[in-house]
Amino acid sequence: MSTKVPEPTELHHPPAAHAHAHGHVAGAFGQETDASRRPWTVLALMLAAQVMVVLDVSVVNVALPSIATDLQLTSGDYQWAVSAYVLLSGGFLLLGGRMADLFDRRRMFLTGLAVFTLGSLASGLAASPLMLIVSRGAQGAGAAMLTPAAMSIVMTTYAGRQRATALGLWGTVASMGIAAGVLFGGILTTVFDWRAVFFINVPIGAAVLTGVLRKVPAMAGTGGARRLDMSGALTLVTGLLALVYAVESTTSHGWTASRTLAAAAAAAVLLAGFAVNERKVADPIVPPATWRIRSLVSASVVMAGVTGAVVGVIFLSSLYLQQVLGASALVAGLGFLPLAAFITVSAAAASKVLPHVGAKKLIAAGLVISAAGALVLASIDTDPSYLTDVLPGFALLGLGVGPMFVAVSVAAMSDVPHEQSGMASGLMMTGHEIGAALGVAALTAVAGDLTTRAGIINGTHDAYLAVAIGLVALLLPTGLLPAHDPNAAAASQGQGQGHGHGH
Repeated sequence: MSTKVPEPTELHHPPAAHAHAHGHVAGAFGQETDASRRPWTVLALMLAAQVMVVLDVSVVNVALPSIATDLQLTSGDYQWAVSAYVLLSGGFLLLGGRMADLFDRRRMFLTGLAVFTLGSLASGLAASPLMLIVSRGAQGAGAAMLTPAAMSIVMTTYAGRQRATALGLWGTVASMGIAAGVLFGGILTTVFDWRAVFFINVPIGAAVLTGVLRKVPAMAGTGGARRLDMSGALTLVTGLLALVYAVESTTSHGWTASRTLAAAAAAAVLLAGFAVNERKVADPIVPPATWRIRSLVSASVVMAGVTGAVVGVIFLSSLYLQQVLGASALVAGLGFLPLAAFITVSAAAASKVLPHVGAKKLIAAGLVISAAGALVLASIDTDPSYLTDVLPGFALLGLGVGPMFVAVSVAAMSDVPHEQSGMASGLMMTGHEIGAALGVAALTAVAGDLTTRAGIINGTHDAYLAVAIGLVALLLPTGLLPAHDPNAAAASQGQGQGHGHGH
């Protein structure tokens, strides 16, 4: 796999979190030596599209109770409304990055934007749970094409100080996703109704599409000399879909039901097929040698686990705040702002401490603090209040998660050759998205019935406890990370700003 190809994908994740990688992207594109200033119109268009993609991960969370009432969602439908988006977005991301580099980047961007916008329209028009889930999947597939192409366009358009500014703004958009998504979803659901959280993307998507056609020139890729690993992408995504379905099926049908066992078997076969495929195709999505980089694999596992925990907690807490505490969609959205603030502040502080203590110790400390936060949430009594029960748990969770997002990126890159930094960053970000889908699926399975107040109270207790156990278990892969590397840590200083993005 050419290390150049996936580099645009790395910045779907906050770019500030991958500063180590970005230093090596600088010479990858011919236009970057051009120091002439370019108008900011192109960046504005790319950011407008990326805002839609980032917000749509979490915007649906606060709207879920309203959607459930309207479409009669089951607990499994709840989970799939979130998972369908992040699974297809993450599963096809590396493929999308390769396509953006091989073909006309503008055409790839416009194709992804069209698919995403049409998926948004279909989601807003959904008359059944299945139509909503399929439409959310279409949004995710569009995002997987749109995001790496947008990043590639930004990287080829700007150079020098302009590029640094562009990357900083890109990271800010990504890091605000968790707060802005739930808050924006709350406002739209309260003022209009749940369909507005999807319909809002249609005029924005149309405006961006028109602007790109007028302002962004065609950008020829490297051509189709290399083949796309479609077989690898399809076996990976279908295997993950089968796995999530099997996990969800344990709740609705039981662990030993034929449907559950069949889905689990299908997932095992498909994911094994993906592993075999990657060894045999000429240009695999992920080169086999990548799996032998211990620091990258271990850090990606931690990233997936932490993201799954955070997105799962946001998913369950949005239901808890509205169905148990009786908060409106808007108030529930505001309730997540402290969590986002603690993540952002602790990430900024961690970037200063990182060169002195090393990534491994920061991750371990973050896991312990986050687990304590999950335990606080699990211990909420039967007469809960936001200030005394929920907020302390959010505070500890945020204080632990912020440093981990910063440190995991550094740890992942510590043993990666410079010329492979784009691929490695893209792989870790793919783990981030897939971890989100699996986290929501697993916690929904643990929680059980999420359609009644009593079910949510009992279910969230068990799920938060599972989060705490899972975070402690991540100390094992953390132990496999390399010891303190002052050079790697120093190179990363200042990258904490962009990593508040747990969706």
